[in-house]
Amino acid sequence: MGDIAFNLLVFFVILAQSQDDSHIQWTPAKAENLQGSGYTRVTVTIDKDQKVYLNGQELSEGQLASRIESHLGNAPAGHRKVLLKAHSECTAAKFEPVIEAISQAGGELVHILEDKKKM
Repeated sequence: MGDIAFNLLVFFVILAQSQDDSHIQWTPAKAENLQGSGYTRVTVTIDKDQKVYLNGQELSEGQLASRIESHLGNAPAGHRKVLLKAHSECTAAKFEPVIEAISQAGGELVHILEDKKKM
């Protein structure tokens, strides 16, 4: 009985999401010849309503740099990736301050784009 309980626990831990951002609605911009980013410590999302989320939690741009810095901690270079997911219609006035906050926090910026389908 203990083995079954342990296996179920392991199963649910593996399948559990570390952050729930399923409520955020956004559409990625499109580009060609994209590369994968690998693991990221922090995800910043700008949704279709121009709201900013850090790991699924809404916050203001003013709070962003300090919160990213606390999530990154003492991680060495190469392990300080911050994933930026901006809605395809996001304006520069909205995403430029977010990019600046990521830079101030010492994050290594990775953008999410969608590969264009050639017809």
